[in-house]
Amino acid sequence: MPQLPLDGVKIIDFTTLLPGPLATLMLAESGAEVIKVEPPEGEAMRRSGPRWGDQSALFALLNAGKSSIALDLKDEAQKARLMPLIEAADVVVEQFRPGVMERLGLGYGALAALNPRLVYCSITGYGHTGPLSDRAGHDLNYLGESGVLALNPGPPGAPHLPPLLAADIAGGSYPAVINILLALMRRERTGQGERLDVAMSENMLPFGFWALAEGEAGARWPEPGGHVFSGARARYQLYATADGAVVAVAALEDKFWAAFCEAVGLPRALRDDAAGGRATIAEVGRIIAGRDGAHWERLFGEADCCCSVIKTLEQAVRSPQFRARGLFDYRLSASGAEPIAALPLPLAPALRREAGAARRAPALGQDNGVLPDTGG
Repeated sequence: MPQLPLDGVKIIDFTTLLPGPLATLMLAESGAEVIKVEPPEGEAMRRSGPRWGDQSALFALLNAGKSSIALDLKDEAQKARLMPLIEAADVVVEQFRPGVMERLGLGYGALAALNPRLVYCSITGYGHTGPLSDRAGHDLNYLGESGVLALNPGPPGAPHLPPLLAADIAGGSYPAVINILLALMRRERTGQGERLDVAMSENMLPFGFWALAEGEAGARWPEPGGHVFSGARARYQLYATADGAVVAVAALEDKFWAAFCEAVGLPRALRDDAAGGRATIAEVGRIIAGRDGAHWERLFGEADCCCSVIKTLEQAVRSPQFRARGLFDYRLSASGAEPIAALPLPLAPALRREAGAARRAPALGQDNGVLPDTGG
């Protein structure tokens, strides 16, 4: 097996649920040794449904290939057994509220004194500074505070609930991985570790780059639904078909919009969608609603105009495109269950483990034997 980018890198993972575990999963897939530190009862995701064999499918997806040690961090004797591992570690990732690790004696200052080369990454909703730093929250709160959710909240009285945990993943997991890798690169040159403060809410702001440009440079902040990307024009919209499918029209460039108009037979008087506004949107909606999804799938495949029929997640998993790319070649196993596909990850195949044997998530505390006995 070829050497992986993070072979020899040791990570102590104090995180739970989604943001941190997904970040350390990606690092583990690239060769890092990830030691998951859990409370004696195990992290909460272990008890989440759906059940798959002898464990939680969610926990397995996010924690395959890691080690697990179970400790009561409020017990000084048990915590003392952890310190030699931290002294030899390259990275610590934690996801507690600000101040918790300090109260446990595991804050950056204490651990950097023990291990000056340590890269210490904290993932929180609002960061470790600022007036909201101590506030509880989840993905929807972070999206709401960032202003991105308000760009198209849906119709009055029936706001849309986003189906994606974007703040957890795009605001937490991915920035954590990026910053950890950058800090490790700089440590190779300087020998010094780093304190990383990843705030999920603020990392959502780049998703509103177009609205920020309008507000900052044009002195006009976009109204909800008032931009091409938030529903103001016909060329970037979702339209229902006759059989309940949904067409995604993303014909942004004029050449694609012209091809779309020809393909669906939009009246020429309405083809200037900037001028036509809601009338153009309504007419396109009427045309799309006149035929079923299969008709539009065939038509748009020939027209090549950046339009497609939305797939269900089940259809996407069976997509010949994704199958050809090997997205589901990686497998997970569990006692008492058939193997399932591992979580697809944004990692180049050459930079991660081979797809071969199925990975397993660790049993709670299965690796406690690696902890030294301090006599406590």
